[in-house]
Amino acid sequence: MASGSQADQSKKINSNSLQPPPPAGLKCLIDMLHRIYPDQPNPLQVTTLLKYWLGGQDPLDYISMYNNAGDKERDVPAHWHYVSFGLSDLHGDGRVHSLNNDNAEISSRSGMGFELTFRLQKSRDELMEEQNHPEKVVRPPTWPANLLQSIARYCFQTGNGLCFGDNIPWRRSLDGKSNSRLQNILIAQDAQLGTLDGPFGMVDFCQIVGVTDMELEQASRWNGRGVLNYLRQDVQTGGEWLITNMQRHLSLFELFPERLISLQDDLEKQGSDLAGVNAEFTFREITNSSQACKEIKKEIDSQSLNAQCMSDENNHSMQDSKTKQQDETPFPASMSISSNSLHKSCPLDYQPHTPESISLDGIEITLAPYAAKYLMLAIKDRLRHGRHFTFKAQHLALTFVAESVTGSSVCKSAPYSVIGYWTQVLIPDDLVPRMIKDFQDANLEIGVENEQRLEFRWPDKCLSLIVDQPRFPAMPEPTIM
Repeated sequence: MASGSQADQSKKINSNSLQPPPPAGLKCLIDMLHRIYPDQPNPLQVTTLLKYWLGGQDPLDYISMYNNAGDKERDVPAHWHYVSFGLSDLHGDGRVHSLNNDNAEISSRSGMGFELTFRLQKSRDELMEEQNHPEKVVRPPTWPANLLQSIARYCFQTGNGLCFGDNIPWRRSLDGKSNSRLQNILIAQDAQLGTLDGPFGMVDFCQIVGVTDMELEQASRWNGRGVLNYLRQDVQTGGEWLITNMQRHLSLFELFPERLISLQDDLEKQGSDLAGVNAEFTFREITNSSQACKEIKKEIDSQSLNAQCMSDENNHSMQDSKTKQQDETPFPASMSISSNSLHKSCPLDYQPHTPESISLDGIEITLAPYAAKYLMLAIKDRLRHGRHFTFKAQHLALTFVAESVTGSSVCKSAPYSVIGYWTQVLIPDDLVPRMIKDFQDANLEIGVENEQRLEFRWPDKCLSLIVDQPRFPAMPEPTIM
């Protein structure tokens, strides 16, 4: 990546009539930002040297960095404003984003339908430098650009988009080196940019907001948008524009303990809006027999489905090879899924066009320890309120479904099914309180250690849940056709 300015590019275009104009999607974004920052027509910019469609590793063509003076009357501090270019369709010719004219819902969005933004509060040193040397150009930190590229790379590789209220357990300082307590992310709508109606569809602006472990925990359990609304209420926690201050030492709930009590009351009454997380799991079918569900059948299990999916993907001629590139910086495994639509909460990398539903006699599920606390959330804060919850691995998805959820492939007479690479498990109403008690007795709400193995069995339902590191047998090499 290289730092540069749009000024150089603009001069070349103006001085050489043979140069083509900027592509329509890019020009629309630039024009909108120029209206917001008329005094900064040529902002400092991070660009990719080798574009993604030419084989480069970074999907964002540009990241512009604007100097925002803030607004004292609205308690908006001075900050740096970073805006990405590349998750939406900049070109409209299919070189990066496929054209989806046959699907009205998809085609109404430009590319992936969003761009990333980030607002970083200026440090005291930066403010002093600007005050003492007004003639000098103070350069913003470039680490936020690397952060946006990492998130964009994940979105490109998996096909997963971001929604307002999503959370990302980053589990390390966002700048990659400090000891800041802001080691996680919530996704908000950028207060200034909102939504753009561009030439190739709508573009939302998803703002990255740095949060503490405690703020992430409550957003995961309750409602990401609700926690963001709490953060907006005080300048210490971001204020109206949700500006990230990497020097913040206290969480929202340490500053205002009464809000945690209010949040917990709402959670008990309303349930959680978190519809799922990315987490490692395996499963296998068990028979409904007098042997208390211990006889294992091998026809349907996660190993065979993974192998089948790898073969199908390999032979799928439309699969974009760029999505298979490996990110050198692994994306956190437990990124959230916030959609309340059953099907939208289960984004799979690849799914057969006409999968047949296969009913299972019973099921044994093994879930990674780091995701164990989400079992409690799934049952207590989601299914108890008539909702669903999904664990999504790279090729597979596993959804727990309440009796009242519509559109699923399971029912009380056939509670376990596999549709393509999506497994659905019905949790009947009478099992919910039993599961909650068992999980509370095992302290799942506070999580478990990585080496701790827990087993939960409900023989009358032919259902078993094991908290342990899933074992993934070596997969055979796919055949290149």
